[in-house]
Amino acid sequence: MTAAISPSEDDLKSAVLALKTENPSLGVPKIHALLLAAHPEWSVSEKRTRKVLQNEGLVQNANTGSAGAARQVYPSSRLIEGFDVAKWTTKVEVKYFGKAKGKGLVAKEKIAEGEAIWKEDPFILAPEWNLYDLQMSSAACGHCSTPLTTSPLVVPCSASTSSTPCPVRFCSRLCLSRSGRTHPLLCASRNPASAPLLHFARRNEWMALHALAQCTARVLLTYEQDEKAFKEDWEVVRALAQLGMEERAQGGWLGAEPDRAMWKKAHKLYVQAFQEPATEPEKKRLAKLLKKPLPKEVSDTLFDYDAFLRGLGRMSLNLEAHGGLYVLHSHLNHSCTPNVSARHFDQRTALSRITLVARRDIVPGEELLITYVNPEQPVEQRRRGLMEWGFGKCMCERCVKEELERKDAGGDAGKEEAVNTDLEAELKAGLGVM
Repeated sequence: MTAAISPSEDDLKSAVLALKTENPSLGVPKIHALLLAAHPEWSVSEKRTRKVLQNEGLVQNANTGSAGAARQVYPSSRLIEGFDVAKWTTKVEVKYFGKAKGKGLVAKEKIAEGEAIWKEDPFILAPEWNLYDLQMSSAACGHCSTPLTTSPLVVPCSASTSSTPCPVRFCSRLCLSRSGRTHPLLCASRNPASAPLLHFARRNEWMALHALAQCTARVLLTYEQDEKAFKEDWEVVRALAQLGMEERAQGGWLGAEPDRAMWKKAHKLYVQAFQEPATEPEKKRLAKLLKKPLPKEVSDTLFDYDAFLRGLGRMSLNLEAHGGLYVLHSHLNHSCTPNVSARHFDQRTALSRITLVARRDIVPGEELLITYVNPEQPVEQRRRGLMEWGFGKCMCERCVKEELERKDAGGDAGKEEAVNTDLEAELKAGLGVM
């Protein structure tokens, strides 16, 4: 079998434009399908096809009035009704900046460099895959992800049996108790229908899908257990910043993320895990956990396909770098010169807990900002990284200054670097190396 090749930019552009000329009414997915049919020896992603069409002003979708440059689509968010910041800190308050920027946090008092502003445990946790593997091998706590020791405090999953084992263990009875808000629906013993979904997320290293599974488990179980807590949790989830996967695709994201075929496969497994298992025994297991019928609005928001895609986008936008979703932390906006950083100080007792620390002095009224990308990267790489989050071209003072410096230095190097990075990603994808 001949190995797939990645075509040059000129060859790809010629082929794509020829197909678009012959089929002017077709959108990007169908043009991409025709391209692969005409050139089966090529390895080309849909996002690269879209990029060619966008560069030529030939993309037409819901975010453009006509074929041409796409209108910027921003992530949307809203304030959490009745939100009490004082549960975490009295040093900051929530501020709504407008539709484009959404909400953020500003200082209420002077905060000194190095000062701990607040500590926060995750709303849900979808840990980095090395920690997840430790959890699945009984070597890290299934709730807080802290690596386990030989301590007598370590306890197993209470539902695990010899016939239906669950490998998850917990570092204490407290973590075992707290895991009751998510673990039962993700437990191999109590809800085996969830296993294919979790295996799929792990195999594809799809953190957003794993996080969505954790978040859905929390919502469903809280609805069963505590109506007041459910209303609070549901308000948190609905208020998170979101930008659907389709909107991100239409905006021409640059990240190497799963494609539409994988979205559909993931949605099928997701529905089977939490709503309609594939077998009768699995249906009976799930029915023991979920006895109350969901309100239609909640069910549609969770399980409708388009809502599922928005849920994936919501997780991608709000997860902390190590896989936790934190309620107050999710209010923080980006800066290429951040004044706050999230640190994991309690590595031996509560690895998933974060501490927000001031990187410099912060004055009252100043917005607290973290970075969504590696601030050590060059300006073009930072901007590409932000596009993956659904944000437009960053025009902060630092980015503008560095862009001018690159141009003064003779600057097509950044453009060549971007092309080379995309080509490298295509080659790796063709070889199955990510």
